[in-house]
Amino acid sequence: MGIGGVAYGSAGSDDESFKVFDRLLELGCTHWDTANVYGGSEDIIGKWFKRTGNRSKIFLATKFGYTPSYSIDGSAEHVKKACAQSLASLNTDYIDLYYFHRVDTTTPIEITVGAMAELVKEGKVKHIGLCEPSAATLRRAHAVHPIATIQVEYSPLFFETEKNGVLDTARELGVAVIAYSPLGRGLITGQYKSHSDLAPDDFRKVIPKFSESNFPTILALSEKLKSIGHKYGENVTPGQVALAWLLAQGDDILPIPGTKKISFTEENLGACHLKLAQSDVQAIRDAMLATEKNIPEDQAPEFMMKLNYQDTPPLPVS
Repeated sequence: MGIGGVAYGSAGSDDESFKVFDRLLELGCTHWDTANVYGGSEDIIGKWFKRTGNRSKIFLATKFGYTPSYSIDGSAEHVKKACAQSLASLNTDYIDLYYFHRVDTTTPIEITVGAMAELVKEGKVKHIGLCEPSAATLRRAHAVHPIATIQVEYSPLFFETEKNGVLDTARELGVAVIAYSPLGRGLITGQYKSHSDLAPDDFRKVIPKFSESNFPTILALSEKLKSIGHKYGENVTPGQVALAWLLAQGDDILPIPGTKKISFTEENLGACHLKLAQSDVQAIRDAMLATEKNIPEDQAPEFMMKLNYQDTPPLPVS
């Protein structure tokens, strides 16, 4: 299992983040995921590398693509400029896994991936990945340079990647799948009991799937995970069961839950030791399908949906 670094850009202090990083390394969690738009996340990780000298012990993934105006730029120039900036922020001379954060619908994917491949040749990047590409985009990208991983939202609450051909295509091509938000954006952890538990300015309130009318259905899924967890021990949490379910989907699936609290970090990593019976894996699948039946398909605001699983223009024929 890995760790998602979006929260570290808003952590209370560098020291608090350093303590979590230290604990992650102690626990053997060395796949760290960040991005150049996660606040100061890259900078904090870079400070930790400089402070500890432990860069070589971490498999570091970061992302590029968003512009300051939150459009997507897949031009070769932007690829190289963004990489240089991330290397400086992270206090490192190489990135283990470099992702295109979303697909640029105005630039052929061959151009973007070609520029990423140049970074590999230069030794600045070891592997390249894509975040939420369409199946067709993944195929085209993989034909230019091997795509090591894709990153998609994947959890018992969100499993669009199973239905749109992306997961099947990744497996056909031998591409690993990194699951972000594997805890349903925190809503299937048992932490929330009603829609009113979300703060007034909580971003999740603008996601149609998380509307007040849908909340009882989401909580029912969380309760199902909780009841299954109690079969394995009274302290097994719904979140651990959700992560264990993802791990049970195959060795090519790697969840990256994000948190800035050591206690939650330890809880999440505890799921690595939870092996679900096949009957429970299926029971969770049944609960997922029941949840899907009772909740509309919208998973995000329209402006976000336009960025997910997109195609790019064809490469011009010269």
